[in-house]
Amino acid sequence: MTFSDAFVISSMQELMELIEEVGFVPFFENEIRGFSIEEHIAPACWYGGSEGTWEAWEWKGPVIREMKCAYGKFLRNKAMYVSPEWFGDFANYRRDGYDFDARYDDGLASFYDKELYELLEANAPVRSRTLKQIGGYGKKGRRGFDGLITRLQRQCYVVISDFQYEIDRYGNPYGWGIAEYSTPEKFLGKKFSDQVYTRTPQESYARVLRQFHKILPNADRTQIERILK
Repeated sequence: MTFSDAFVISSMQELMELIEEVGFVPFFENEIRGFSIEEHIAPACWYGGSEGTWEAWEWKGPVIREMKCAYGKFLRNKAMYVSPEWFGDFANYRRDGYDFDARYDDGLASFYDKELYELLEANAPVRSRTLKQIGGYGKKGRRGFDGLITRLQRQCYVVISDFQYEIDRYGNPYGWGIAEYSTPEKFLGKKFSDQVYTRTPQESYARVLRQFHKILPNADRTQIERILK
């Protein structure tokens, strides 16, 4: 399957099959036409799904848990699913071959990045709300949480490992899912840790680039390179 095909995602199972087959599936519409769940989802599964149908928003947590796939703001600060098969190379390219400590030691990460990363790593998996509380982030506290956590996701040092819901007094979930953060090393485990640095960053990038060309046959190289930055 490629994103030039006409297809409709009408169930969580179909979404998981798509992620497994193509490897990279953005959630929202982006600069490459057709390259998103938003543009291929059945209308009843987007906002306010029909009775008995889980909406695409509610599939996030179950898909992440069941597939053990990576999910985060990896694509121009927009959310994307990446299959376990491809996340090792994708992370190696985005990290430029550095684990976080080495990145910081070489002056490529700020002290604020390090502070949040170490706080998250020590508490992972941790809800965004809890992470903000223990780190003192908020209107009356430290600023910049959203920018820091987005950068750590873009560099593939942090993933969203689940979405959790508040529970009412009757035991029913309500509201928007709250992001739970982890590191790929903790969430994906040894399989990821053993795979991520087996190639050079350049080799990983070449593999990812070939896959994007394969699944996006109508996009030109410039478009693909731009969104992979």
